Amino acid sequence: MSEPILVRREGPIATIVLNRPERLNALDLASWRRLAAAAAELDADDSLRCILIRGAGEKAFAAGADISAFARERASVEQARIYGEAMHVALRAVAESRHPTVAVIGGVCVGGGLELASVCDLRIAARSSRFGAPIKQLGLTMSYRELKGLIEVVGKSGALEILLEGRIFGPERALEMGLVNRVVADERLEAEAAETARRIAEGAPLVARWHKKFVRRLLDPRPLTEAELEEGFASIKTEDYRIGVEAFLAKRTPQFTGS
Repeated sequence: MSEPILVRREGPIATIVLNRPERLNALDLASWRRLAAAAAELDADDSLRCILIRGAGEKAFAAGADISAFARERASVEQARIYGEAMHVALRAVAESRHPTVAVIGGVCVGGGLELASVCDLRIAARSSRFGAPIKQLGLTMSYRELKGLIEVVGKSGALEILLEGRIFGPERALEMGLVNRVVADERLEAEAAETARRIAEGAPLVARWHKKFVRRLLDPRPLTEAELEEGFASIKTEDYRIGVEAFLAKRTPQFTGS
């Protein structure tokens, strides 16, 4: 059997590929566990500057959970807890990655696939893409921890529209509700993803990591501490700040070192 999750590397940009095209890249327990491990491995790599996440083939980003595996993986509450924990660990690993993450969405993006895309920092969709979470037809809930990323992206109203109606909708509605950042022609998807990753990778990597951290922290209602407020000025002490200012004044492209 082929690996359910592949990792490819091109310089400072990594691509995680959901690699079950024969199942429309549906995610089973092994897939979630391997995804969590891959995300953790990439998170520890200081030389990395951007992570793309995509599905294998042209038909799907991910068609949610693999329902054909439910009988062996989610047949009881205890099994469901084990599965849910593996799923949560994977989603959290992607959501909390230090590096910017971009979901590259072509074809079907539903259920667990939608949840995975939601915890990425940016989402680029092809015009052929389709979205939804019709789990009401399975008599199945999306758990609290699964819902978190979706609500952060589309809010209460959007999340309830997706879950209560359970319909499959196109990229235009996804763009309207803020589920995706942009929609491009199918033939432009790969190029747009590559260009997006390049733009991210050209920036100061420490700054990208700080911005991710700051945005995530501001979603927490607790008051900021003095130490957190002070961290907002930490970039001034970096070598990349010196490089960036000098390059701007010299009208040249900065070559950041991540230090």
